[in-house]
Order: sequence, then structure tokens, then C-alpha cells
Amino acid sequence: MHRRTFLGGSAGLAAAAAAPGAAPNARIQAARDAALAVLKPSAKDLEHGLELHANSLVIEPYGFSPRPAVDGDAIRQAIETGASELELQDMTEDMSMTRCVASSAERQEYMDAWKASGITCIFQNAGEESQDPMRLIKRLARFTYTVDMLGGFLRRAAAPDDIVAAHKAGQHCLYMSGNGVPLPGQWVSVEEELRYIRIFFQLGIRMMHLTYNRRNMIGDGCAEPGNAGLSDFGRAAVKEMNRVGVIVDVAHAGWQTSLEAAKASAKPMVASHTCCAALNRHIRSKPDEVIRAIAGTGGFVGICAVGQFIGRTADIAAMLDHIDYLVKRFGADHAAIATDSAYVSRNADAEYRKIPRRRQVRPAWESFWPQNSYPGGPSHASLAWSNWPLFTVGLVQRGHSDADIQKIIGGNALRVARAVLTVG
Repeated sequence: MHRRTFLGGSAGLAAAAAAPGAAPNARIQAARDAALAVLKPSAKDLEHGLELHANSLVIEPYGFSPRPAVDGDAIRQAIETGASELELQDMTEDMSMTRCVASSAERQEYMDAWKASGITCIFQNAGEESQDPMRLIKRLARFTYTVDMLGGFLRRAAAPDDIVAAHKAGQHCLYMSGNGVPLPGQWVSVEEELRYIRIFFQLGIRMMHLTYNRRNMIGDGCAEPGNAGLSDFGRAAVKEMNRVGVIVDVAHAGWQTSLEAAKASAKPMVASHTCCAALNRHIRSKPDEVIRAIAGTGGFVGICAVGQFIGRTADIAAMLDHIDYLVKRFGADHAAIATDSAYVSRNADAEYRKIPRRRQVRPAWESFWPQNSYPGGPSHASLAWSNWPLFTVGLVQRGHSDADIQKIIGGNALRVARAVLTVG
């Protein structure tokens, strides 16, 4: 990918990916302009960074594939005919994950965003924030369906070698992650309670959060003031995940839970999408002690692209500051980028305007955020998911070697996936 192509308009890549006669993607264009305004790269750094990105295996170790617009008319009709809040929630989420299959316009948006990002694989958030197997399975089903229907462009990666094969074939893939450890809640025995870890592994889940924000039977989440750490059952869960071949993820776990999980894990484990507490102390950050323990397992810490979490200027420069900190203190083998965001279709706003206002509902159980700790609005445009090529340009500007950059933008995720996977 050359500088002139990238900047031509400056929607070069998006325009090249668009359907004949389609307008250049103004959303991708605006995000690129915002990032370039912050970075101000030299022509040499821009050229080198774009070519390095285009020639590398790029893996996002926690994120979301591009998000289609919903069908506003269908949701409005469901509201008018008395659909429950749960029905509406399910309908909305389903459309935001699968409508790229049914709608040609949304499929084009979906494909253009993938191509603009230069990403081969996303460790896809494919489980609702829960431990209930029936809730967890819904999101997994939706993304499995999308992969099945978009074969030739998108595939499901069941093993790390599938990611490499997709890259060689010029395709894209999802490596599924769950936002919770599936627990039936019957509490017959420890072994009985943990049996769904293997079942979800067989369904394709390769990484699981130990906790989300709240306390559960495994340990304390990041929003719990008690910071009580990992339970004895939590240690059993880590051991079973190691045995089965599921990556232990403590991104939303409390600091003590994260530290004790790292000490308990016999395989590399991760904080997939977080930030460094030394640069911005937030409930979603990790302190040096925890990062050191994760690195000690052979794992990595992924830096997210959420403005309130990364702090300071809350833009692409702030995100790069966190990566610099990780590399300097813990080494490039333990750093990654995981935006925790998605490209959202340009058609989304218009579709949502068709939907009547609904009554206020109570916060979901897992949405446990202390006051002023959750982002109040969109992050800086420079952090947009489609700006992944410019993340690599920023790393070039910061003086990281090509070898280290390739670890940060994909190599570390692939290495950990290979180290953890168990088959048989």
C-alpha cells in the first residue's frame, strides 16, 4: 500500500474497495484525516508504515468485526406490535451482527471496512456479557452464521494455522472469544459446573473472560471495590481452561483477580483490551505488578482504543503512549493492540432515526460502572477501527523496529493462540 494510494482523496483504499459507482466512504476518510492530523507523519514514515502493515499478518486480539446498520422499519414495526424489551434487544443485536448477509448495501460496507483496516483476523467478541450458557450462545451463533454465509471473503478460524491460511489466501477470519465462562449454575460439583468450558470450546470459543465487571463465583470484576481476587473455584476454572485450550482473559477482572489468575495459569494468559495504570489509573487499567505477572506467563496486554480508558489526549497518540510504555518496561513480546471497537455502517444513524423512542430501562446486570468511569461519548476519531494502518504508521514514527511492530500488530496474538490451543 503506497502513500499516494492511501491519501488519494484521501480515501484511496476505501474507494478502491468500493463497488463500481459507489461514493467513497466519507466515514473512513474523516477518521484517516483525524489520525493524520495528530500523527503528522513524514512521507517516509507514512510510506514505510503502510507497506509494513500491508505485508504483515495483522490480528486484533479482542474486538468486533464491522457493524452493519439495523433495519429501522422492522424494529419500529416490532415496537408497534408490542415486542418486549428482550425481543427488541435480541432483534437489534442480531441485525447489528448479521445484516451484512441479507443486505447488499451492508455487505459492501462490511467488506470495505475490513479491507480498509488491513486486518486478517479478529478475536471476535462472540458472547454476551454473562455466564449463562443460553445467553452466551446467541452471539456465537450470530457470528458463526455470518461466517458461514460470507464464505470466500470471511472464514471461521478454528486453529491458529487457519489464521495464517486466511492471510495467505487474502481472506479475513474470526477467532471466537466469549465474554464469560459458561456456567450452568447448578453447583453439583466443581467438575460438573465447569463442563461447559469444553462444550463451548468445541463450538469454537478460544478465549474467555474470567469475570466481566461484577463479582462472580470465579473472582472479582474490575468495578468491585472489594478487589477480593480469585476464588478456589476460580483457580479450578483457570486449570480447566488451560487443560481444554481456552485462553484466560482478565481484561475486565479486578487487579487482584488478574494477578492471582496469572499466578494460577500454566499457559500464557492475557488482558486482551486494557491500558496501563501507570499512565491512566482507571478500573479498566492494569498496574505494573499485574502486567509483569501476565508477561511472566508468556502472555500479552492489549491496549484498547477507548478514550476515557487511555486518558491524556485520549487520541491515537495516547494509545501509542501506552504501547511505548509496555514495550519499554516489559518488552515487545508482551504488547498488542485490541481496540474494543468496531467500524459502524454509514447507514446506521439514518436507520436508528426510524425507531420510536422507548421507555428508560434499568442498566444491565453486567453494566456495573462506578460513576464517571464509563465513556460518555464516542472516542476521538483518530482511534477509529478503520485506522489500523495508521496505528502501524504511528509505531514506525515511535522508532519501534519492524520485527517488534509485527509482534505488536499480530505476532504475539498468534504465538499465544498456538501456545494455548489443545486438540484431542
